[in-house]
Amino acid sequence: MPEPLTIALLVLAGLGGGYGLSKLFGKRSGVASIMDTEVVRSAETKAKEIQDQAQRDGERIIKDGELKAKEMAFKHKETITRELDVTRNELREHERRNEKREDLLEEKYKDISRKEHLLDGQIKKNQDSKTTLDKKTKDLEGLIQDETKRLHEITGLSRENAERMLLDRLERQLSDEMSVRIQRHTDQLKQTSDLKAREIISMAIQRCASDHTADTTVSTVDIPSDDMKGRIIGREGRNIRAFEKCSGVDVIVDDTPGVVIVSSFDNIRRETARLALTKLIADGRIHPTRIEEVVLETQAEMEKHVMEMGRKAVMDADVGMPQEKLVYLLGRLKFRTSYSQNVLNHSVEVAHLCGIMAAELGLDPKLARRCGLLHDVGKAADHEMEGGHPKVGAELARRYGETSREVLHAIVGHHDDITVDNIYTVLVASADAISASRPGARRESLEKYVKRLENLEAVACGFPEVDQAFAIQAGRELRVIANTAKTTDADAMRICREIARAIEQQLDYPGEIKVTVIRELRSTDIAR
Repeated sequence: MPEPLTIALLVLAGLGGGYGLSKLFGKRSGVASIMDTEVVRSAETKAKEIQDQAQRDGERIIKDGELKAKEMAFKHKETITRELDVTRNELREHERRNEKREDLLEEKYKDISRKEHLLDGQIKKNQDSKTTLDKKTKDLEGLIQDETKRLHEITGLSRENAERMLLDRLERQLSDEMSVRIQRHTDQLKQTSDLKAREIISMAIQRCASDHTADTTVSTVDIPSDDMKGRIIGREGRNIRAFEKCSGVDVIVDDTPGVVIVSSFDNIRRETARLALTKLIADGRIHPTRIEEVVLETQAEMEKHVMEMGRKAVMDADVGMPQEKLVYLLGRLKFRTSYSQNVLNHSVEVAHLCGIMAAELGLDPKLARRCGLLHDVGKAADHEMEGGHPKVGAELARRYGETSREVLHAIVGHHDDITVDNIYTVLVASADAISASRPGARRESLEKYVKRLENLEAVACGFPEVDQAFAIQAGRELRVIANTAKTTDADAMRICREIARAIEQQLDYPGEIKVTVIRELRSTDIAR
């Protein structure tokens, strides 16, 4: 109960008690004459004093309550005054910014007006120049017509005959000159840059073997509502910074409804971050400490998952258990793709193909499967080490306990980077080509595969000098049969180059396409 109300009740109680005592003692004085008048008078005096004291206490408490209420009202007024001052300052700041923007717009408008004036002057000058040029062109055309007429009279040739003779001579000269120049430049380039270009291109393709970067470097995480984006970002971005620092990925929070994008070149790191973010969203507790705990927990789970994938691949290939670090590297291949083909599945398939061919040839199937399974192990770490994945894979296998010469040679030589002198390396190269190049291996349907080969042949057949064209090697090579009556040996090189450029401009294809133009004269007769 509030203190002023309590005091008021006490005052009323005192007043009532005093009044009751006075009445009581009044009655008793009238009824009982033996009571002493002094005692009655003393009681009345005491009651009056209690009543006065209670009244004074009540007045004092009421005054204290009024003072407290005034003090609270004053403080509230000061708070409102401060908020009004802050609001006024913000409004003044907005007004200053708007004034600056208006000044900038005014300056831009003046600048645009000045440029328009200069542009009008330039247009007028160009029109005058065009008029003068048109006049001179007409005069020059008249002179050319007169000279041409005189030239026809002197030579005795018509315009059409002269043009035909000139174009035929020019075409012969340019054809021979073009073929000679192409041959000379091709020889020079082959001598100086063939080896280096092949090394650079192959390394780039091996390190990023995909058609679309976005397909292999980003993952999306579904969120229950767009309000969750604010919680993921955190106050002043502390949550998202903590998550990116712990996981090593980029988190992209944009206007796309219902999703958050996780981006990283490392597939394992990206998958770990995606799982960790999913756990945080499901848990609801998103703050730097919790983020660090969840990321560390998910990283440990991912390490176990990678090891399980590696062990499963080893068991599927039936090659015996290699050193644990090699098993871990094989598990990492589960999260690596090459032209949308999963590298771990590709490695297991190559292992089985090698085993089948080795058994047919009377070789060791288990050793062949081991060579096939480990041939692409370098792709698990070629982003972290210098060199192409065959060299990196051989170095890692040697470092982690692989002692078989056949396995090491197959890893480093399955792309013909070294001289091949081992039958198992040939088996691995053949199985690798079969697994990677067969229709559908790299998410290309049979219809698309056939259509791509038809388009490849159609590009070559579009040249008038070409009789036939055949796409072979799963579209990696194009054999072109040139018409001997319409071409020379020099023309064959020019046609080959033009077909290659047309393929580059008109078609989309993985890897490289080798174009071979064949010009052959055959004579047939019958002896009777």
